[in-house]
Amino acid sequence: MDDHDLVEIVEGALLAAGEPLTKKQIAQLFDELDRPAASDISAALIEVGKRCEGRGFELAEVASGYRFQVRQHLSPWVSKLWSERPARYSRALLETLSLIAYRQPITRGEIEDIRGVAVSSNIMKSLLERDWVKVVGHRDVPGKPAMYATTRAFLDYFNLKSLDQLPPLADVKDLETMTSALPLEEFHDSRGEENEPDQPDDQGIAVDSILDHEAIDSE
Repeated sequence: MDDHDLVEIVEGALLAAGEPLTKKQIAQLFDELDRPAASDISAALIEVGKRCEGRGFELAEVASGYRFQVRQHLSPWVSKLWSERPARYSRALLETLSLIAYRQPITRGEIEDIRGVAVSSNIMKSLLERDWVKVVGHRDVPGKPAMYATTRAFLDYFNLKSLDQLPPLADVKDLETMTSALPLEEFHDSRGEENEPDQPDDQGIAVDSILDHEAIDSE
């Protein structure tokens, strides 16, 4: 098999998969005797990425592997292919998700201490159902509260390879800065729509409170 054939196979597999593929998954497409070396697969992925230059889509590496995706600046037009409106999220949900991303693992009580208001059960349910967060253990204190952390699905959804790609907390001055730094059109404040009743419209994340704690584990 020459390099050209390998590039075409990798390109075709990524198109057909419908989900990110790791280098290991790509390697497993081949019989053991014909399996290309990891370096050859890496080179093929680089070539596939080059083929996307000047096109409306790109090859992106996210937490779960490699995938083709529409270039983000085209989303105002491409999004019109779907009649369903993009999901809109309340400020309270965005604050909760951001705190989990930056402070993980974190308990619901710790989130409430930082935000200064109760966290709605619907918010936690929504984050868990979307598979953006998961329970990773229980704090060794009375009541054994669950500790939450973000998932690989969270990274994939927000087009991140790792937590290291989150904007540095020292550069985050408010919720809008924090959320707009994530590469997702629909991730925005929807004040007036589905706002939690316990969340004042003008209340932002207490960033100074977060900075007082140790940095996130970026595994």
